[in-house]
Amino acid sequence: MYPYYDHYRQNQKLVNDLIKAINGEYSATQCYAKLAGMAPNTEQREQINEILNDEKKHLRQFSQIYTTLTGKQPRPQMVEECGETYIEGLESSFKDEQKTTDFYHEVADEAADQVIKEIFRRAAYDEQNHAVWFLYYLGKEK
Repeated sequence: MYPYYDHYRQNQKLVNDLIKAINGEYSATQCYAKLAGMAPNTEQREQINEILNDEKKHLRQFSQIYTTLTGKQPRPQMVEECGETYIEGLESSFKDEQKTTDFYHEVADEAADQVIKEIFRRAAYDEQNHAVWFLYYLGKEK
């Protein structure tokens, strides 16, 4: 009886973590599309669009896992505000990517399934890379 309960609790936590990740990735895609449009030059715009493509990939991967576990399609929601200016957008994006990196490492550490573990671990590495780019551009703009 207890092993089933533990498995259920682990799955429910993973589903809740997936909802948080899906909403975060969805919010990031909306914000980064806006941020790319505000970029002051082609180099920054192209890099932000690469980051945007990574976020779209994460959103697809997490949505597929969610659908596999629940049998339902996720309904992503905006959970974060985008900055109104380019600098505000860079600052909030940097902070968000750093927090997300930590969160994805935690999910990966807790995941029992090796595929899910690897998907979250890879996403954490991507998020850390994104944070470095945002910090770099923030330093250039200030």
